[in-house]
Amino acid sequence: MSEPLVLGIESTCDETGVGLVRGCDLLADRTATSMDEYARYGGIIPEIASRAHLESFLPALRSALSEAGA
Repeated sequence: MSEPLVLGIESTCDETGVGLVRGCDLLADRTATSMDEYARYGGIIPEIASRAHLESFLPALRSALSEAGA
């Protein structure tokens, strides 16, 4: 029986990250940052940060899944 594919999701005020691991092997790791967006406003604005997470999560996940062959 093969080891399970594990998805890790990380989210901070300025980054969204996903990683895929099987056993001890890191298959893919993607991080999307929104720092350029926050610089335009002089800091982090919660509403803008939440939208940035929504916009960046699926592309990061799809990219990681593709790289991992999952």
